[in-house]
Amino acid sequence: MYRQGDILITPVAAESVPPHLVEAPSEPRDGRGRLVLALGEVTGHAHAVVGPGRLVPEAGALGPRLLHLAEGGRVVHEEHAPIVLPKGWYRVLRQREYAPGTFRVVAD
Repeated sequence: MYRQGDILITPVAAESVPPHLVEAPSEPRDGRGRLVLALGEVTGHAHAVVGPGRLVPEAGALGPRLLHLAEGGRVVHEEHAPIVLPKGWYRVLRQREYAPGTFRVVAD
């Protein structure tokens, strides 16, 4: 399990990933070629994967998303130390906070 700021990255067994998600297209990369896991609404900083990888959305308005790193990778952020991830599948969750009657993603 890995944490960087307001995101949590947990390993997922490859055999538990539904086939339709294994074949699903990746979310697009940003203008700098990064695979953005979470973008800070206040600072504009991003938790992002540099290098090869795929990010696939799962059901739900707040995520989670699945990250596939066939060769491993690094998660970077302007205010945190990089995290090196071995090859595999990961679930990426954003920290949430309770607001009366609902939950919302924490604003960074």
